Amino acid sequence: MNEFSARDQLGAFVPGSEDRIEGAKTGPLHGLTFAVKDLYDVAGQRTGAGNPDYLSLQKPAARNSWAVQALFDAGAAFVGRTITVEMALGMSGDNVHYGMPKNPAAPDRVPGGSSCGSASAVAGKAADTALGSDTGGSVRIPASYCGLYGLRPTHGRIPLDGVVPLSRSFDTAGHFARDAETFERVGRVLLRETGEPHEPSRLLWAEDCFGRAESATIAAVTPLADRIARRIGRRETIRACPGSLDDWGQDFRTLMAREAWREHGDWIEQKKPRFGADVATRFRIASRITDAEVAEAAPRREAMTRHLASLLADGAVLCEPTSPGPAPLKASSAEEIEKARYHAHALCCIAGLARLPQITIPAGTVDGAPVGLSLIAAQGQDAMLLRLARDVAG
Repeated sequence: MNEFSARDQLGAFVPGSEDRIEGAKTGPLHGLTFAVKDLYDVAGQRTGAGNPDYLSLQKPAARNSWAVQALFDAGAAFVGRTITVEMALGMSGDNVHYGMPKNPAAPDRVPGGSSCGSASAVAGKAADTALGSDTGGSVRIPASYCGLYGLRPTHGRIPLDGVVPLSRSFDTAGHFARDAETFERVGRVLLRETGEPHEPSRLLWAEDCFGRAESATIAAVTPLADRIARRIGRRETIRACPGSLDDWGQDFRTLMAREAWREHGDWIEQKKPRFGADVATRFRIASRITDAEVAEAAPRREAMTRHLASLLADGAVLCEPTSPGPAPLKASSAEEIEKARYHAHALCCIAGLARLPQITIPAGTVDGAPVGLSLIAAQGQDAMLLRLARDVAG
């Protein structure tokens, strides 16, 4: 099967974006192919952010986004632009305008969002790696659901020049890969890492995070956690959150939604773009966030950032399930999809609020569908996590 027929079956690519563009003739990624989420500028193409009305207002990009150029310079070849949930505001992977990309690892289940097309393209072998973005879990969750490696980097570590924003104090540029070696190679290019990473000091089993996962998920990911603990040599059981993960999750939703409305609210009110019902609802909720709510949540974010910085300061690595369970079935009700999104946010909000790097590693299956194990480190320790993933692969 050639790559173009594979794309047709996946439904992962934005129509008309399949022209191949070669990268540099040499480099650490020469021979690899990459796809990009429809938030990243590619010179000569229009960036649509998953919405035809937004697309209609855009001119072809004058230059590549920073991350796209970095992959070109390293020798990788571009093979297409991938579907995203509209404005990157969703967790299931459905786009009312372009459809839902296939989850190649579990075709009866959703791929996860909003980097759904990028995850589908990599899992379906239409690209070796792909750029996504992660604001609230949009690399980590589809990576877990599709059986991939995925990185949410330290906030600000990978420049977001030429990327459509959603919530600037949470937005990050991440990537996917099917294997740990490619995952690390691509990550080191995007992170501009040239030296050897630090060694981790201890593995922290976050019992409150594992308490949010289904029992079958815990059973599936525990063998990998045990292997990582043996690799590091020291393991402790802790609580990541002194209070309630639900409170952290609510602070995340408050702050992220306010920023998203400040970013796009004027355009939405003036142009009245056509949104799917779920995205329209989220923007409507975002428009109602008050200054008082933000004023309460913002100091709590900084307090939890200090708490996590202290917990991870000596090279510790926090371990948690990436998601509470496998991807919801496509036949799930809207209420079931929203419930899965809510509980996933309780796990994903930790790295987002504290601006920390997090990787997800394929760890096993539940009912035949993938689930991932996540590792979180201190700010700037992204390369340490990439190396850990490579060391425990297989």
